[in-house]
Amino acid sequence: MNFSDFIANNDMIKNLDNLGYKNPTPIQEKTIPSILKKQDVLAKAKTGSGKTAAFGLPLILELDVKKRYETSAIILAPTRELADQVAKELRRLAAFVENTKILTLCGGTPMRGQIQSMKHGVHIVVGTPGRVLALLKKEALNLEYIKTLVLDEADRMLDMGFFEDIEQIINFTPKKRQTLLFSATFDDKILEFSKSIQNDRVEVEIEEETSSIKERFFKFSDEGLEIAVQHFKPETCIIFCNTKIKCKEIEARLQDKNYDALSIHSDLEQIDRDETLLEFTHKSCTFLIATDVAARGLDIPSVDLVINYDLPKGQEVYTHRIGRTGRMDKEGLAISFVRGYEEYIDVQLEDINSLHVDSPRSYKAKMITLCIEGGKRDKIRAGDILGALIKEIRLDGKHIGKITINRKDSYVSINSEFAQETFEKLKKSKIKGRTLRVWMLS
Repeated sequence: MNFSDFIANNDMIKNLDNLGYKNPTPIQEKTIPSILKKQDVLAKAKTGSGKTAAFGLPLILELDVKKRYETSAIILAPTRELADQVAKELRRLAAFVENTKILTLCGGTPMRGQIQSMKHGVHIVVGTPGRVLALLKKEALNLEYIKTLVLDEADRMLDMGFFEDIEQIINFTPKKRQTLLFSATFDDKILEFSKSIQNDRVEVEIEEETSSIKERFFKFSDEGLEIAVQHFKPETCIIFCNTKIKCKEIEARLQDKNYDALSIHSDLEQIDRDETLLEFTHKSCTFLIATDVAARGLDIPSVDLVINYDLPKGQEVYTHRIGRTGRMDKEGLAISFVRGYEEYIDVQLEDINSLHVDSPRSYKAKMITLCIEGGKRDKIRAGDILGALIKEIRLDGKHIGKITINRKDSYVSINSEFAQETFEKLKKSKIKGRTLRVWMLS
């Protein structure tokens, strides 16, 4: 199928083509027609299936930008990272609609600024249950005009204990509304929850594709992590631990061995989380050590290797963890360490010392990320940064990596061999006729 088979808006079709959306994914193909008919939908969809566009495109098609003070849709997500990812994608999908206001409401950000933003009106709200409920109780957020409620990764929100918060939020919305529930599982808890909040729902379940992930299990040893890394030589690797304390320990341990490693966990402020993820996605950090905050809902491309330093509690979490590798039709590799008391699990255990290691070496990232103090609000585009690097600084394009443009700042990754020289020259160069402050992310 093509998007034009069920979307008649030519401007949206053109924007989708510009964004690289050539054909609908299975979840989009099976849900968008029902959502456009205003039916309630219960859909089983995993991270990376295209579910954001599945519910996002119909929301955008229904927008009346003149009614900015009548919020028409709210999307609830389990984590700040997922909410931010969803909001960014919706803004891309709505690029053809002028003056669309999409607001993210999550903890970790001052409430005062969010309240101020809402005073100027908002079409679509994307947020976490705790912060949304807090703003509703302060009467800073009004959901009386809501036409569509979306619960993204509903199973995880229930697992995280958000059931009561979600129930209270729903009480602030009209009884006559469309409710879309996206979940990675269809267990009894989700089905009962769906019955309590949806009417005549349409159920959509996509058959999972055959996994392209090779899984290997090793007996735990103190040196096992370093042996695995030295043997498999990944350019990008996520190491999962069950606690933030263990994350910090592994981060320090790898950094002491001259590895470019950063950790992400609930103790980090939002700005630090964002910067850590940015360094990892820009490949200026080779190893990301994470709790399960990174197993789902983060905008991270496929990685070369996933390591379960600690086995997760439950098959579902394990599936989401290893799903960070083997994406986009690529082969993936996931290895897990099994301690003595866990050897009851039915897997074939290998001895980590059987892996061949040529010679130990440090793992410094191949790229270094530069931050430029100027972004979308300054009308800066990726082409402007590329132009400054290639035309003014004379840097070969093959040494330039990913470019990210945010509202107030921009990031570009540079081959580490040329990063310092580029940094010094860029500080003295002009982008769009202006000299902008530049610094390196450590």
